[in-house]
Amino acid sequence: MKFSLVSVAAAVSCASSFSSAFVVRPSSVNTFSSPVVLEASRNAQKIASRTKWAEKRGYGDGNVADAGETSAESGLMKNDDGLEFVRLVSKSGATAEVYLFGGVVTSYKDAEGTEFIAVRPDAKMDGSKPISGGLSHCWPQFGPGEIQQHGFARNVNWEVKSQTETTVELEMLPSDYTKEMWDKEFACRFTVDLADDELKTNMKVDNTGAADSFDFQAALHSYFAVSSLENLEIAGSFEGKEFLNKMVGENGEMQTESRSTITITEEYDRVYKGVNDPVLKDTGSGKALNIVNEAGWEDTVLWNPYGEEGMGFNSFVCVESVKFDPVTLDAGKSWEGKLTLKPGSL
Repeated sequence: MKFSLVSVAAAVSCASSFSSAFVVRPSSVNTFSSPVVLEASRNAQKIASRTKWAEKRGYGDGNVADAGETSAESGLMKNDDGLEFVRLVSKSGATAEVYLFGGVVTSYKDAEGTEFIAVRPDAKMDGSKPISGGLSHCWPQFGPGEIQQHGFARNVNWEVKSQTETTVELEMLPSDYTKEMWDKEFACRFTVDLADDELKTNMKVDNTGAADSFDFQAALHSYFAVSSLENLEIAGSFEGKEFLNKMVGENGEMQTESRSTITITEEYDRVYKGVNDPVLKDTGSGKALNIVNEAGWEDTVLWNPYGEEGMGFNSFVCVESVKFDPVTLDAGKSWEGKLTLKPGSL
């Protein structure tokens, strides 16, 4: 069954409609530490060629690091399959990697080298399909609906508008491909800012049209690395909140959460409206990760394909930052979704 974004909003109080709008299905993914396989070549001519290419495209100061250079370098790089990504490095030694394809953050390591972002082992890193993992965009639709599953933001190339050693701003504009599905005038910018002790992201949507408003949903389909599900607890304001348990019945069932801390011992697909303060506590790594949704992201989806070895179920959990109720954005107006990842000790 398909719903328009407007009809989805009207049906949110109905559990079956709520379920249909929130199908969170696994796609396909690579390695949990980092999907990047750095090229071995250190050929100076290759570096010069890439630098010249970057300067022509206006990427920062034209600094394109060869993928075979030391991992301490920041800059624009390519993986073995030719996909471009920007590597950020802070003075503390923290790092992050952001792919232009899909505008997705695929790695965030703190200064001690702990990886907090997961990419599934069955992921495709060649652009043949959306990257299954990372902080993946679902926009302008979350789940099924009038356009393709989860929208188009995760399977188009974003452009680098600016970058430094610790920040990158990506932009996605309408194209012939997007207009065939969704004929709206928009500009999406996604900024990633790596500090010594945290990672900040900002998704900004502008309605660049002259008169018409448009509706959209948004989500970061976020995969977080864990040492093991048995070592994981998810804290937050869950207790007493209603949620849709999509694993019950044909269309899911609305239930009330009795726990303040969530553990995963079975397949999970749960939609918690009004919960946006989860904290991942991993006794295996000795680390906690605060998922701080500062603006825009109002809801949380928990998903894990428990028992699916090919997806690497025991090494990640999806704790997704979501704006489920459709946003109506008037011409000339903006919406922002701000997420900060703050690691800490248990």
